[in-house]
Parts: sequence; C-alpha cells; structure tokens
Amino acid sequence: MSPLLHAHGLRKSFGPTPALRGVDVQLKAGEVLAVIGPSGSGKSTLLHCLAGILTPDAGEVTYDGSRLDLMPDKRRAQLRRTEFGFVFQFGQLVPELPVLENVALPLLLGGHKRRAAVDTAWRWLTRLGLDPVAYGLPGELSGGQAQRAAIARALVAGPRLVFADEPTGALDSVAADTVMELLVDVAKAARAGVIVVTHEARVAAYADRCITVRDGRVAYPAAVPARGT
Repeated sequence: MSPLLHAHGLRKSFGPTPALRGVDVQLKAGEVLAVIGPSGSGKSTLLHCLAGILTPDAGEVTYDGSRLDLMPDKRRAQLRRTEFGFVFQFGQLVPELPVLENVALPLLLGGHKRRAAVDTAWRWLTRLGLDPVAYGLPGELSGGQAQRAAIARALVAGPRLVFADEPTGALDSVAADTVMELLVDVAKAARAGVIVVTHEARVAAYADRCITVRDGRVAYPAAVPARGT
C-alpha cells in the first residue's frame, strides 16, 4: 500500500537555528504514528511541515500522490479545512462560541449549510459524550471535555489525516488516557491516519508505530512504548 503521507529529506531553519536536519517520515491510511522527543527537538516543526502550515527549506512532502510543499497557500488552506484535522494541547476552541458551533465550524467554513453542519456536529458530540454541554461555552468545560470537543471538531469533516500536537499535555493521566483512547478509536474507525506529537511515553503507547526526533533528526530505533508506562 502506498503511503498516504510521505516526507523526504525535510530541512527547516529559523534564522541561523536549524530545526529539522533531513527528516524522512511516512504514514499509511488508518495508521497512528507517534513522534516523540524532548522539548526543542523539532517535532512540532515537523508536524507543521507535514500539515502544510510551514514550508520546508529543503526536501519534499507528498500527500496522496501530490506535492504538498509545492501547492499554493490557498490549496493547502483548503486541505486543512477539508482533509486534515487538528488537535492542539489546549484545544484552541473559540471562546465566544458554544461548543456545538465550535465543532460545526470546519463544516461551516467549508461551505456546508448551517443546519447540516450543526446536525453533524451534534452527532459527534453525542458520540463523545458531550451532548449535555453542547450549548455551553468552552470556558465552562473541564480540560478533558475541552479536548474531547477538540477531537470532535478535528473529525467532524471526515478528514483523511489528523495532526495532534501534545493533545494531552494539559491533562491528568486519567483524562489523557480517555482522550487518547477516543482519538485513536474514532480515527481508526474512519480510516484516518493520525500523527501524534508528544514527549510522553504513555501517550506514544497508543500508536501503531513510533519515531524519535532528536536535534532535528530521526533517531533509530524507536520502539512503541508499552501501554501503561
């Protein structure tokens, strides 16, 4: 099976400081890949290059057979609305919007009619046990609830790729396990590929495969940590 996402020789610097020094990554549809490493290792920069948020200085990123790094900004932005989903450390929900509208937002931005977008968002909130807080504001949610809402928002448009950057970094271990179980289960059910950036072995243990980034390079070997470590 050809990889859904393939990156080769990625290099990225910020001024004189190199963040990536020739990184290769590939991901198959339905696969969960953990990218682990200490703070400052380059793992978040790698995720942003793979998602088309940043353009690498050298190397290439191929998504579904097309060069993502060569696409115009407008096309990459469209992919991030329709085929890519994102979960960040603090959820990044819009504080002024109710949870239901936060989850519906990717569909609304993609041109879906409001009723259809809201109905789809409601189904996702129900699936993740958040229907009781659907009309509340993000500031009224617990950390775990906010991250579950962020997962719903990431998956509502049926993405083929989900990028999660330290999705459990602000949660206790119990909430973190709940969030990762939900993220992996619902993404796999939808055959979406998932890339999780983390510095926690406990989170990486939910992945099918793991790579370690250190000083802007992939360090080998990188075995998947045992669940519960």
